[in-house]
Amino acid sequence: MLERLRSRWTRIILPLCRLLLRIGIKPDWVTWVGTIATVVVSLVFLPQGWLWQGVLVLLLFIFSDSLDGTMARESGRSSTWGAFLDSTLDRIADGAIFAGLALYLAGPGESLLGCGLAVVALVFGQVTSYTKARGESLGIPVNGGLAGRADRLLVSLLGTLLTGLGVWWALPVAMGLLAAAGAITVGQRMHIVHRAIHDPDQSAVDEPR
Repeated sequence: MLERLRSRWTRIILPLCRLLLRIGIKPDWVTWVGTIATVVVSLVFLPQGWLWQGVLVLLLFIFSDSLDGTMARESGRSSTWGAFLDSTLDRIADGAIFAGLALYLAGPGESLLGCGLAVVALVFGQVTSYTKARGESLGIPVNGGLAGRADRLLVSLLGTLLTGLGVWWALPVAMGLLAAAGAITVGQRMHIVHRAIHDPDQSAVDEPR
């Protein structure tokens, strides 16, 4: 859903990307700094119960996920290594966010059910990314699905923010929604690959032109 807004967002951040390139900042540096900062904030702020504060800080560094790719394209330095690094570090950042939320729910949040749902959401989120990578390694485009990475981040951070502002049930509900959406998305992507392998003619007809 939110992936459709990517092109608009890219136009907004383009001036900043050009400025960073002019002063000598490299795209890979932005990728590393954003990931390390996300991991530290997730595993320090969230388990302590500093939820709305953590969300505000995380938003600053999550934006770097868009910056590095735009900087690489703008500088003409897009590379296979850059794409691999970005995708790998995204998984680490996502894992840290959900681990921090699970620790909060198991501790100050006092919701073992919410903690369990956070773990399930984390697993399905990682498998969602894996199904795309594995399918494409077989030459099968794997796009779509109910919940992409941007959707998962939006729902998890919104639930975290609301809980931090006093709506105690928002985070467990968000984790439940993401666990269900993740399971559906994995099923959808498995179906895409299965159909492409066993019914390639139908898959070709269904492909968007």
